[in-house]
Amino acid sequence: MKVYAKILLWCLGTLLLSLVAFMGVSYVSMRNVDHGGVVPRLNALLMDQAIGAYESHGKPALKAELERIGRYLPGQHYLTDAGGTDLVTGIDRSQILATARPDNGPPKRFERRHVVFYPSPDGRYRFIVVFESTFDPSQYYPYYFLILLAIALLCWILATNIASPLRGLARVVDRFGAGDLSVRVNSTRKDEIGEVGRAFDRMAERIATLLTAERRLLQDISHELRSPLARLSFAAELARTAENRDAAIARLNKEIARLTDLVGGLIQVTRVEGDPEAHNTEDLRLDGLLTEVVDDCRMEAEARGSRIALEAEPALTLRGDREVLRRAIENVLRNSIRYNPAGSSIEVKLAATQDAARIAVRDYGPGVPEEFLPKIFQPFFRVDDSRDTATGGVGLGLAIASRAIGLHHGRLWAENVAPGLKVWIELPLVG
Repeated sequence: MKVYAKILLWCLGTLLLSLVAFMGVSYVSMRNVDHGGVVPRLNALLMDQAIGAYESHGKPALKAELERIGRYLPGQHYLTDAGGTDLVTGIDRSQILATARPDNGPPKRFERRHVVFYPSPDGRYRFIVVFESTFDPSQYYPYYFLILLAIALLCWILATNIASPLRGLARVVDRFGAGDLSVRVNSTRKDEIGEVGRAFDRMAERIATLLTAERRLLQDISHELRSPLARLSFAAELARTAENRDAAIARLNKEIARLTDLVGGLIQVTRVEGDPEAHNTEDLRLDGLLTEVVDDCRMEAEARGSRIALEAEPALTLRGDREVLRRAIENVLRNSIRYNPAGSSIEVKLAATQDAARIAVRDYGPGVPEEFLPKIFQPFFRVDDSRDTATGGVGLGLAIASRAIGLHHGRLWAENVAPGLKVWIELPLVG
């Protein structure tokens, strides 16, 4: 049985049980009203007055007393002798007396005609009270039905309000399980069902991020490993057949090193855009981190005949993963070192805007054609394949940096400055 039907049946069952309990309590309460209380005492008083009028002044006085009682109290009242003869009219009331009962208990259930009698203390008289009940339970059935209908409607609304979002969540889960990683619940409810929906969205976001990174890694590997493996196979064949085996082995080692760099870069890209919760975020000084990266890269720059000029504004603090940011800045700086001509410097500047920090890295190399500027941050994009081969790049450094900066809600872009290329890194500061 579905949740919708269960909720509706439980609500209706609870309603019916409450209605039956209410009617039962009401019936028992009505049976006990005035039992041994006011009504029997009042009728006994009326009997004493009727007997007193009859014994004092005869039938006319008794008739007048009974008429007076009838004007103020509902029902019919008779005073008879012990055999049931009416003392006013002389009519035999024995049949009514036979159906009457002493007023020592509540009336029977749904009894329309109540007949009770009160014997006099000396046993000579019987005071009979005949009361025709005007209460008809059936006249209230339409109201009961309307109440049941209204509550059933409310139960239906309640069941729909609970079951509908659960059905929607089930459909979203089915679509997600079928491979639609973009589907989300996007619940705006403030109750537990909304919490379940938001928990699923967070889980789906993490799974989608991990699976997307894995798929991209597999696609990149399958695409990019073809050429290195082909060159490696050629180098291995050359090492087996060439006369100069030392040169062939050197080329084989070079291809193995390139392949190792490629695989390492692919793994680095995947780690950057993988599970966000795997990163260790902390408050860090960006100026100190930038100084550390520049110091690490000075030796490589000097080996290529360049130098690095750093201008850093102090005391800039942001929140992020120190190692991921260090790797991103280092990749941008090493890219500039790779294309900067010997004898020139690489300018690295750190400044702050109102709510963000900006790092500018400029080289004096050939720059990038304008139509290729947006593409240099894509994995494996090369403006000139032969130039990248000469410089040792595989087209992953800026892609790694772009994804790392995006992970920190920042921006990375580049512009030609003639001569050279300037790469901008913008990161939000701690408020």
